[in-house]
Parts: sequence; structure tokens; C-alpha cells
Amino acid sequence: MSGVSLSGRPTGIGSAVLALYAVYLVVPMALILIGSFGNAWSNTLLPVGVTGRWYETLATNAAFQKAFWTSLWVCFATVIVSVLIGAPLAYAVATAKSPGMAMLGRIIYLTPVAAPAVVLGFGYMLAFSTETLPFLGAGWLTVAAHTVVCLPYLLQTLVADLKLQGIEQLEQAAESLGAPFHRRFLDIVLPGLVHSIASAAILVAALSIGEFQLTNLIAGFLHRTYPIVLLQAFYGASGFACAATVVLLTLALISAVAGAMVARKATFSGVVTA
Repeated sequence: MSGVSLSGRPTGIGSAVLALYAVYLVVPMALILIGSFGNAWSNTLLPVGVTGRWYETLATNAAFQKAFWTSLWVCFATVIVSVLIGAPLAYAVATAKSPGMAMLGRIIYLTPVAAPAVVLGFGYMLAFSTETLPFLGAGWLTVAAHTVVCLPYLLQTLVADLKLQGIEQLEQAAESLGAPFHRRFLDIVLPGLVHSIASAAILVAALSIGEFQLTNLIAGFLHRTYPIVLLQAFYGASGFACAATVVLLTLALISAVAGAMVARKATFSGVVTA
């Protein structure tokens, strides 16, 4: 039998596909890492020479330093806002009495995934560049836009977890014992979502750090994020651009590893509890 064995390990064609995917994923990243140490790189597969000056230049570049910290505070604010909005909204969708209302809620919060980022960006530009709402370029608007883009992924995780827990039955049991709504939400709903919120928050952080299309349309000069400045670097020295990209890749890899560790911990906890 090819594909997946009874033990759950990929075999045969599954291993081949996994290997090809790994190569497709890793090779571009490896080239960027190599390029960040290359002295010169022009129309060749690999750069010529070895140097560390691109990282030295990056460490002293004021524009990149500012963009890096801007991305970090936008990311942090996006995670906080997404969790504050997402937890109650996920609860509302998961416990909706009407299937139609639950479906409507899912359609609304999944719309940003279906709609191209450029469409959302143009909408923000039209809405917030008027005399009535002259906020285009404001930092908080970037946070709001990132929240809209990232919230669907957080909600999908939380809603699925609430359904898996059977939150309606747990709440009914607590309500029969006289627990008011705020106690049920604080003592039952939120504690049960700790691992899901942690893993979803890491995903939101990774998405926010790398978000470019929407941010490029609405962020002003004072609030340019790291990916925006990074794109501009590719019009200059390729080695410097590769070094700047490695920083972004490192943040993404840290988020991926952290998310995997949280998910593994949550799975292990669930197995032990069961």
C-alpha cells in the first residue's frame, strides 16, 4: 500500500511528494540565506565572494530599524485586538441557536479570506482618505486592517475548538447549577480555549509580521512596516535585501516552531485528559 502506512507514517508516493515539497520550500530560503553572505550576485545561480557586511549595514540602517519596530508593535497590537474580539465572537458563532445565524457569522468573518487584499486596500483608501475620515496612513488603521485580515484564522481555530469541547452542553450544566453568563464565560469558555488562543495568536502574529499587500496601500511614510521597506531594498543591493529577508524569515520560523510546540502541547494535554 502506498501513501500512508497503518502507523501513520508517509510511505511510497507520500514520501516522494513530501520530499519534493520540502525541496520546493527550502531551496528559495537557502538561496536567500546564501545570498545574504555573498559579496556580489548578478545573473548567476549563486553569489560571488563571502562577506558579512550586509548584516552590519542592516544593523545600522535607520529605516530598517524603524520599520522593524513598527512591525513588532503593529503585530503585538493586532494579536491583542484579535484575541479580544475573536474570543467573544467565536463563542457567539459556536453557540448560535439558529443555524442560519451561525452560517451568516461564518460568511462575514471569512469574507476577508475570499476577498483579495488589494480590494480591501482600495476600500480603506476610499473610506479613510476623505475629509470626514482623514485617517489614511495612521498606525491604528494599519492595526485595524491587519486584524480584519488575521481574525478569520483565529476564529476558525477557536470555533472548531469550542465545537469539539461541546461548549453548549458544558454551559447548560453550569447554568443548571445557577452560574450566570459572565461566570460561565470566565470559568468555562476562556479556560478551555487557552491552548487554542495561544496557537491562534502565534498564527496571527506570523501573518501580521509578513502582511504586505494591504499594508502597502494604507500605511503612511511614518508607519511603514518591515515588508514594505524590504521590497524597496530589492531595487538596490541584492545582498543587503537578502540579509533583510533573513530577518523576516527568522521571525516566521520562530512563529512556526512556537505554533507547532503549542499545538503539540495542546494535543498531548488532550490525550492525557482523555
